[in-house]
Amino acid sequence: MKNMPLCPSCSSPFVYELNDKFVCPECAFEWIIEVDSEEGLQVKDANGTELKDGDTVLIVKDLPVKGAPKPIKAGTKVKNIRLTDGDHNIDCKIDGFGSMALKSEFVKKF
Repeated sequence: MKNMPLCPSCSSPFVYELNDKFVCPECAFEWIIEVDSEEGLQVKDANGTELKDGDTVLIVKDLPVKGAPKPIKAGTKVKNIRLTDGDHNIDCKIDGFGSMALKSEFVKKF
């Protein structure tokens, strides 16, 4: 059984679905069902293109890495990214650097 929302008008738990609406039998309030078209996170790259798990991206600027003698160079290709929630929303492995967390604003989809 689907978890039904409470009525926004009277907070009744006895809401039911009728076609494309939710209906409250206690106060007769009706509202449209909003469908989530996006499942999971919505992460966009530097150009505004939506990223998905498993995408390949390019680094758009040199990124300094603490403890590393050299930065990650612009144009570095990163394969098979994983999207996460938070400030650094891309987890990946970069050759020569290992596992990294990147901000999506510094990559573009390949």
